Amino acid sequence: MQRTRWILSAAIAAVLCSAPAWAATPPMPRAPDIGIDLGGIDLAVRPGDNFFDYANGGWLKTAQIPADRSSTGTFLKIFELTEQHTADLIRNAGANHPAAGSDTRRIADYYAAYMDEAAIEKHGLAPLKPELSAIDAIASKDDLARVLGSRLRADVDPINATNFHTENLFGLFVTQGLEDPSHTIAYLLQGGLAMPSRDYYLSSDAHMAEFRARYRTYVAALLKQAGIADADAKANTVIDLETKIAKAQESLIASQDVHKANNLWTAADFAQKAPGLDWAAYFKAAGLDGQKQIDVWQPTATTGLAALVGSEPLDAWKTLLAFHTLDAAAPLLPKAYADLSFDFYGHTLQGTPEQQPRWKRAVGATNTDLGDAVGELYVKKYFPASSKAEVQQLVKNLIAAFDERLDTLSWMTPATRAKAKEKLVTLKVGVGYPEKWRDYATLKVSADDPLGNHLRAVKHEYEHQLAKLGQPVDRGEWWMTPQTVNAVNLPLQNALNFPAAILQPPFFDPKADPAANYGAIGAIIGHEISHSFDNTGADFDAQGKMENWWTPADEAHFKSATAQLAKQFGKYEALPGLHVDGEQTLGENIADVSGLTIAYLAYHKSLGGKPAPVVDGLSGDQRFFLAFGQAWRSKMREAAMRQRLATDVHAPAQFRALTVRNLDAWYPAFDVKPGQKLYLAPDQRVKIW
Repeated sequence: MQRTRWILSAAIAAVLCSAPAWAATPPMPRAPDIGIDLGGIDLAVRPGDNFFDYANGGWLKTAQIPADRSSTGTFLKIFELTEQHTADLIRNAGANHPAAGSDTRRIADYYAAYMDEAAIEKHGLAPLKPELSAIDAIASKDDLARVLGSRLRADVDPINATNFHTENLFGLFVTQGLEDPSHTIAYLLQGGLAMPSRDYYLSSDAHMAEFRARYRTYVAALLKQAGIADADAKANTVIDLETKIAKAQESLIASQDVHKANNLWTAADFAQKAPGLDWAAYFKAAGLDGQKQIDVWQPTATTGLAALVGSEPLDAWKTLLAFHTLDAAAPLLPKAYADLSFDFYGHTLQGTPEQQPRWKRAVGATNTDLGDAVGELYVKKYFPASSKAEVQQLVKNLIAAFDERLDTLSWMTPATRAKAKEKLVTLKVGVGYPEKWRDYATLKVSADDPLGNHLRAVKHEYEHQLAKLGQPVDRGEWWMTPQTVNAVNLPLQNALNFPAAILQPPFFDPKADPAANYGAIGAIIGHEISHSFDNTGADFDAQGKMENWWTPADEAHFKSATAQLAKQFGKYEALPGLHVDGEQTLGENIADVSGLTIAYLAYHKSLGGKPAPVVDGLSGDQRFFLAFGQAWRSKMREAAMRQRLATDVHAPAQFRALTVRNLDAWYPAFDVKPGQKLYLAPDQRVKIW
């Protein structure tokens, strides 16, 4: 079962003329909704010392992380609202006795099966018997190659991935070629680990060492629960082999470098460059034997992993595969297995005290495995055409601001500017939901087979990806469901996805003050637009072909500015002695600076030359920046923070809110002066767009 990682009083009477300078002018009558949580502001904190605490300090003092969560904040607020909406749709799916074979029936049966705990207890490990029997029957390295190939499944977009976690030895991603945007190809990604990343196996940090000790206990307990003999010794075997896999893997930073990923290998190349694994047998079992070339995203890791297949004992691989099978399925096995899984992955690794109620897990699983089917119901009820039209207009305003900004950048040469404008014109922006919905007609869903439903759904997704090979590229393809609280830039498609679920308060509210909408959702949309022009976007042209379109001079300026940003974020201390990795998070930090800059310009453009009104004592600029700061409102458990720092390309939310210090307009808005902690001299403020 895929584990979800969560990648989020009254009006202030003190805002009077006697308040600090950064509290703005005396209050005027309140607007119906300015989109700012005034009670969440902490006026005791100077914005120039810690803008995150200023914008959110009042909220931080009382906010409690729910017992079944690893964090709380703005994203969780929207997620929980969306979760309740989708829960209502899913639980009511069977109310009108939908026809057999319809998506509504699939939704109803999937949810019912997940909630039938008695049946799950009765089935025990029976649903896994085919997989476990196939592993037990491995008698040669040829057999091992076939079993490994049969387990290959679709993985995440490597360019936008927060990590490359997959318990299968490799993961598959299918999209257009890096150098040939007219054809879809298969990408092979590194895998093989059950813990979140290689750092959990290799780091010398004391907390990571403790996680490894707890992991050993978990592996042994899960094997014992399944009745496997010599569980303690086999737990050592699992961890020893996974540690070797971790050493073979490439780092997250290296995996982000698209230039290292452009490696088209033929069958002969695999045999020559990555000996140890019978690739012919592997690809045949994976359904990829007809592919003339496959892109190897991490070639060093592929070579290393194949070598381990050849060098490590067969029994070690069989033990590892048996554990991975049990581990991946544990949330849908009897309670004893599910509890062991939660205790390690939820409680130990993320610090979450309590497991989520069964209905929440069932809703999450249904949303994952039948995402478009649920999404189609969701947008019909919760995303009106009027909201879509407003967001589309906001997107147009942001793109127009970006276009105008290109004309005023003194450092950008005409050649680069022309390429950037071409890319901006061809950018495809998806708002709310896809133009075409996923077809689930061939997916069998049974009301009494929850684990089988999930396994078939995973296989269905894999087959969907395989079916794209050799077909024309679908530039309108979505990689998120409408009920996902997130957004994404797809550099290979030169496209953006803004799911319906993120287009709701407090990020976007049609009734709210424009300053708040531009500061919150505007900055998010600007963030995604700017990814097309950042350190990754610079490598892809208007058609999504990997081709750097910067002149050497422009690239030098960009690298200088972004190196400064990496250094800025590297100074932020998330936990005692543990800093943000400025290089690992650089692409997202660039997008935050760029997105906020463009959103600010678009907001002022929307005023039509008129001054922004002062509302509740807050100027337009203050409301804009506060909306941005409150959008990143977050409180996270320590263990979850450690996992984020090790596996995520996004900086923790409290530091993303500090992006404001790079915009000149923020300083007069909050009277930020030299000597305050966040103050940056003008030449130290990172300016990209």
